Amino acid sequence: MKLDDTDRTILRQLQKDGRMSYAALGGTIGLSAPATRQRVQRLIEGRVLQVVGITDPLAQGWSAMAMLGIRTDGDPRGMADELGGLQEVVYVVLTAGSFQLFAEVVCASAKDVLDLVEDRIKPVPGVTGVEVFPYYALHTHRFTWEVP
Repeated sequence: MKLDDTDRTILRQLQKDGRMSYAALGGTIGLSAPATRQRVQRLIEGRVLQVVGITDPLAQGWSAMAMLGIRTDGDPRGMADELGGLQEVVYVVLTAGSFQLFAEVVCASAKDVLDLVEDRIKPVPGVTGVEVFPYYALHTHRFTWEVP
């Protein structure tokens, strides 16, 4: 999807305040509220923009977070699909190097991380090893990268 200056301004404004009304957003770009809504909808449908509420899992009682380095013996894409279907898995990325997949997980306790890894991830066909990197704290967590 090709973005123009108006699209980029919309993205920058919504990064600052994702709850901004169409009328307020339109005022910053010189469009009416309905025209602004159409622009935002086009960005959403084009998968350029996703408006979501960001939560802090630690503040909600999920006390254990970890990154899992996962080794596989075949095409990791099917395994990534299966892992992505697990509720505790926040995201999965395909990588190069000593791990074929990384998965971030959020659980209620360290025991739940252990159970997830041993009972539900290691048994996935094609998974040959899992290394667990527990988090001590979230240091930087941003969603405001530069809009080109």
